[in-house]
Amino acid sequence: MKQGYIPNDPHRKFAKSLQVLEQAKRVIPAQTQTFSKGWTQYPLGVSPVFAARTDGGYVWDVDGNKFIDWPMALGPLLLGHNNRHVNDAVRRQLDLGIAFSLPHQAEVELAERLIAWFPYAEGVRFGKNGSDVTAAAVRAARAFTGRDIVLCCGYHGWQDWFIGTTTRNRGVPDAVRELTIPFGYNDLVGLERLLKVHAGKVACIIMEPIGIIAPQPGYLEGVKKLAEANGAILVFDECWCGFRLHKQGAFGKYGVAPHLSCFGKAIGNGVPISIILGRADIMAVFEDIFFSFTYGGDLLGIAAANAVMDVFEQEPVLEKIEKIGQALIDGVVDLAKKHKIDSHVGIGGYAGRNIMTFKDDEADGLLLKSIFQQEALCHGVLAAGWHAPCYAHSMDDVRTTLRAYDEAFAAIARGLSVGNLRGLLHGQQVQQVFRKP
Repeated sequence: MKQGYIPNDPHRKFAKSLQVLEQAKRVIPAQTQTFSKGWTQYPLGVSPVFAARTDGGYVWDVDGNKFIDWPMALGPLLLGHNNRHVNDAVRRQLDLGIAFSLPHQAEVELAERLIAWFPYAEGVRFGKNGSDVTAAAVRAARAFTGRDIVLCCGYHGWQDWFIGTTTRNRGVPDAVRELTIPFGYNDLVGLERLLKVHAGKVACIIMEPIGIIAPQPGYLEGVKKLAEANGAILVFDECWCGFRLHKQGAFGKYGVAPHLSCFGKAIGNGVPISIILGRADIMAVFEDIFFSFTYGGDLLGIAAANAVMDVFEQEPVLEKIEKIGQALIDGVVDLAKKHKIDSHVGIGGYAGRNIMTFKDDEADGLLLKSIFQQEALCHGVLAAGWHAPCYAHSMDDVRTTLRAYDEAFAAIARGLSVGNLRGLLHGQQVQQVFRKP
């Protein structure tokens, strides 16, 4: 591996990133606070590892390299980095105070605003991370129903009740793991079978209403019907799709009202805040369950959420993101066909969140992905293999990105034609966050 050097662009170097990484190895286990942002997710040696600053739809690394930022901090930056409205709201709140010894009126006002925004909502509580509110939803459902079993579909955060179902389950007791059971998306028959096997024991069905695959007609309606027929609470985990799919989330897009819904990421545009809202009788259990922490009701998050909602009400946020995201999807499809690698490279999802797929190489697609990232990075695109477009991105960014992808796909096509993909990779191969058992 040629440390800190990309052959296609001798001006793009990463020496300082690699230096800081060595420092981090001495003091930070895993060298990152979030696995999906860490050095294992990009081809080490030919990619940035540490960021220095951001603006709009761009990020600069510690070596001064500038990239079009498509991951956008794993999705929260719906309006873009340094959005003026959000930053101004946060600055105003800084002068008034951040944390208080009593609840603040702003908590009430944001709750009222959210209830007016979401017709099925009758109560609201706030957290800091998506994991806070998904765990709260599970605890509330168990308290409300008096049952223990959770059926889940999608990704729901780091806490024991869910992460025990994944390959990152070390440290989760078997007794906890046994209480949460995954089910397949768009499979009503399979879900009904699980409900029968665990009849009278299921507290809730928690699911991402859309991930990368769209719900089949009638699917979400069918899930709600099964939940109600079996006395279970239906929870939509909208920490990803909320505010990227529709300003009223999955309800606005598909017309299905869950009993509880969880929001995070985009609602704060990078300022930590999460929300659980839903039916009054279920939300009433928050009077008794323990959902309480020092930074609940942090005023910076509440100020940011209000600012995001203001922008949504005044500007065509989702219309622009729809245009940009769809252009990326269409461009990837066209380029894969152009280079005759569409059996190896694809893309799925929706305009606000779309993910590329890589397959049929010697490493379950990871080698192909690494080469793609390497080539796109050297053309100034922070290519995670997925896109979370923001309001600050432009069609020029899309065109620049697709030109970079054109070069990357051409390189992949050459490697495939001569049977030497491995020889194209100048950095380390990327790794999965969730590993095969």
